[in-house]
Amino acid sequence: MLTRTRNAPEFCQAWLRLQCEQVTGATAALLLLDDGEGHFSSAAGWPDGHQDLSFLAATAHQALSRRTSFIDQPAMPAGTTQIGQPIESEGRLTGVVVVELKRTAADIPAAIRQLRWGIGWLELLFVRQQSAQDATKLARTGFALGILSEAQQHPAFRASALAIANEIASKLDCTNVSVGFSHGRNVRLIAMSHSAVFSQYSQIVSTIENAMEEAADQNASVAFPVTPGTERRIALAHEDLARRLGGAAVVSVLMTNGIKPVGVILLERDRSKAFDDPTIETLEAVAALVGPGLETKSETNRLIAGRAVTAIGSGVRALFGPGRPAIKLGTVAVLAVLGWMALATGEFRVTAKAVVEGAIQRSIVAPFDGYVASAPARAGDIVDTGQVLATLDDRELKLEAARWKSERDQQALKYSDAMSKHDRSVALVVSASLEQTAAQLSLVEDKLTRAAIAAPFRGVVVSGDLRQLIGSPIEKGKVLFEIAPLDAFRVILQVDERDIAFLTEGQQGTLVLTGLSSDAVPFNVKVITPVATASEGRNQFRVEAAVQGVAPLLRPGMEGIGKISIDRRSLLAIWTRSLIDWIHITAWKWLP
Repeated sequence: MLTRTRNAPEFCQAWLRLQCEQVTGATAALLLLDDGEGHFSSAAGWPDGHQDLSFLAATAHQALSRRTSFIDQPAMPAGTTQIGQPIESEGRLTGVVVVELKRTAADIPAAIRQLRWGIGWLELLFVRQQSAQDATKLARTGFALGILSEAQQHPAFRASALAIANEIASKLDCTNVSVGFSHGRNVRLIAMSHSAVFSQYSQIVSTIENAMEEAADQNASVAFPVTPGTERRIALAHEDLARRLGGAAVVSVLMTNGIKPVGVILLERDRSKAFDDPTIETLEAVAALVGPGLETKSETNRLIAGRAVTAIGSGVRALFGPGRPAIKLGTVAVLAVLGWMALATGEFRVTAKAVVEGAIQRSIVAPFDGYVASAPARAGDIVDTGQVLATLDDRELKLEAARWKSERDQQALKYSDAMSKHDRSVALVVSASLEQTAAQLSLVEDKLTRAAIAAPFRGVVVSGDLRQLIGSPIEKGKVLFEIAPLDAFRVILQVDERDIAFLTEGQQGTLVLTGLSSDAVPFNVKVITPVATASEGRNQFRVEAAVQGVAPLLRPGMEGIGKISIDRRSLLAIWTRSLIDWIHITAWKWLP
């Protein structure tokens, strides 16, 4: 927005006098200009600038409203004509000129033409003023950005404040520049130019802080000696500081975060170089730029305790201060829920991962080295007692059995021949060979009977599938199948080490399996193994439990979640148990 310079009133008065001399029959004239805030005030009057020219205001208003030349012939004063001509600059109304003419001598078209020609001079003045103001703002902005750039090079709060003080002192030829930051209702000095260390309790520091607080209390810049822009502000603390500094000139400008003041920058100079309003405006631009950045760094560098105090204070003000009904209602609701949780009781249960196993689990192994001939059973099949699970190739065994039978028959003939000849020594040798041959035959026949691998009892095949190994060799003792009964199961629970202390044998629990989530299976704890194993980064204890009742759909290998009932406690104690345990462990770890 355009602001008139100091010599503008003289120029406007001279311009209006010249225009009236050029307009035939002119008796009075009034020039109104925009004061920079959207209001039009008197800039010049003719023939006397102090004369009451309010009778020209109506024509001025009409010309401004219509934004074109307006001609009026009012009743008073009689026999006159008023011409209103708006003044525009770059499409914006910047003023209006009104000239009163004697009606008898009025040449209205010539008067309007003269006014339009003359307005070009004012427009040139306005353009020059605007250019000068833009150049000033550009220089001010460049200066402020230079200070901001210097401050941003330092991540630490106090280092950044010291850089600002040093840069301003150097560029504005100041004897000292101090930066203070708000702490509650007070302002504390945090940096002084060219001084890395200063005594916080010295008399001069206290005087500087008083001057800063004087500016902060008035929420405006304060200078001593006063300037036209600060003459209506109290400057007692600044005067006292100037006197203590030997008659220096001082000024304080506020740093803000866009909403409220966050600090103060105080500058000191020799009295011969007192601060003026343009310099103060430049300093205000600098303070407005560096304020938010310093506040952010202050928050970043504060201790956690300081942040906690700030957060607690904000919460207390929101809770007990005026307004904020949503926060108050929410707090009441939370307190009501916590109170109910502290009074209400529920069943405390320990939760653990669980897997179902057979109470008896039999392994079926290969009886001898051989080849798989058939494998009708596989994992998941329900088998009866004696049902064949797999068979081994017995052709070689049958040939071996035939060989040993032939050998046995030959030995029997030799034994009979020796006995008929009463040759006892030969009979004894042949008898021993006959017994050995009979033993070998018995061994082969036993293998033949075990070539068909049968189920020892009715149950389900838990593991084993030889269908892909038919014709392949297997070694003696290799586990081929595992079978578990269908009427006896046990539950294996992996209990976390934090919960194992709550368990005792005989406690009741409930198991919900992944595949049978709608049916809960009851069980009771039988064995607690006192040895922990590491699983998923935690220590867990193995607990065995017996299934109660009949569960026809239960199968070994099923997994789920088991919950063991301990006792009844308050809901608050149940739901905060893990947090309380963590606090106890952490406190024990860190406390001496």
